[in-house]
Amino acid sequence: MKKILSLALLTIMALGAQAEEKKDSAACNKPVFTTIKENPITSVKDQNRSGTCWDYSTISYFEAEILKATGKTYDLCESFVANKTYLERAIQVVRFHGDCQFAQGGSAEDVLHTLKVHGIVPEGAMPFPGSLYGDSLNNFNEFFSLLEPYVAAISKSSASKISGQWKAGLQGILDAYLGKCPEEFEYEGKKYTPKSFCASLGLNLDDYVSITSYTHHPFYSSFAVEVQDNWRFPLSYNLPMDEMMQVIDNAVNNGYTIAWGGDVSEDGFTRNGLAYAVDEKATQSLRGSDMARWLKLAPSKKRDVIDSLGCNVPEIIPTQEMRQERFDNWQLTDDHGMLIYGIAKDQNGKEYYMVKNSWGESGEYKGIWYMTKNYIAANTMDFLVNKNAIPKNIRKKLGL
Repeated sequence: MKKILSLALLTIMALGAQAEEKKDSAACNKPVFTTIKENPITSVKDQNRSGTCWDYSTISYFEAEILKATGKTYDLCESFVANKTYLERAIQVVRFHGDCQFAQGGSAEDVLHTLKVHGIVPEGAMPFPGSLYGDSLNNFNEFFSLLEPYVAAISKSSASKISGQWKAGLQGILDAYLGKCPEEFEYEGKKYTPKSFCASLGLNLDDYVSITSYTHHPFYSSFAVEVQDNWRFPLSYNLPMDEMMQVIDNAVNNGYTIAWGGDVSEDGFTRNGLAYAVDEKATQSLRGSDMARWLKLAPSKKRDVIDSLGCNVPEIIPTQEMRQERFDNWQLTDDHGMLIYGIAKDQNGKEYYMVKNSWGESGEYKGIWYMTKNYIAANTMDFLVNKNAIPKNIRKKLGL
């Protein structure tokens, strides 16, 4: 019995030592960041349980643009944009007889279009997100369980003719969950309409262009990126990957931010504020296992390995061919929008973009993600940028 107890004690001590070693290793590998360039941004917001990253990230982008142009800080209203966008998206779905997608997602173009056509209002001119249905933040579960079948019922109707009254019904649902868009409001003692308020913000809405990088269209031409949430079919300028990255660096280094859209479903995108373009073959080799074992690991276990390696995790070097292959085989997806606003480096000299998320003050860095340049190069779908932030030689190639 004493022998068994001794063995058990030794086992516990060994496991404890291994856990401590793992903890020490993770602490040693934790990145220590030095900021190279950081541009002013507004506070971190929380989209909560809603598919509105496109809305929050692009509103945040325009808030940063106003801050750069005027020095003034605004909190613009995401609900206004969502209300206008979802009605217009539903109208398109009905026009296509349901042969396109109605969903919570969208693109930076939806916000730019709203500003140009409808204007914008400040937060407070509409009910606080979630407040109309007793929640503290947006929760679209019930909301979209009503919207989606409503739009499907109209768009898939067998009627030879439909009335326009369905729009009034849909608008009622939008107003009930998001709040009614005001025709006039008061802000800091002055009366505005959404259009006059937008005109007062110091923005030139013709300054904004979208950039992407794929080989299935000619470089230096423009095309509508073929993803479902790009439903307005806005055109993006197509650059070689290296020049796409030059645009981001030039923008940030000259005081501009980037409304970024791309893929955060990769194993290297952690929930703790870091993102690496993980080289899986090199990583599994470092862990002393074969590739088959690595591939069988659950995503959470893979992230544990990545977290333990920290700033020493091996990364792939993205290529143009790799981007195209991953786009065509559905690996590179359009699933999140964020705001790139700075550049930092870790203790190894590796450079990262500082990126503002819309999940509240979550993660190690209170709502900020540090995403390596390799990760952004590999996983960018497209991004919105002020054309004045593009290097002159690239602007010339694009005819801007």
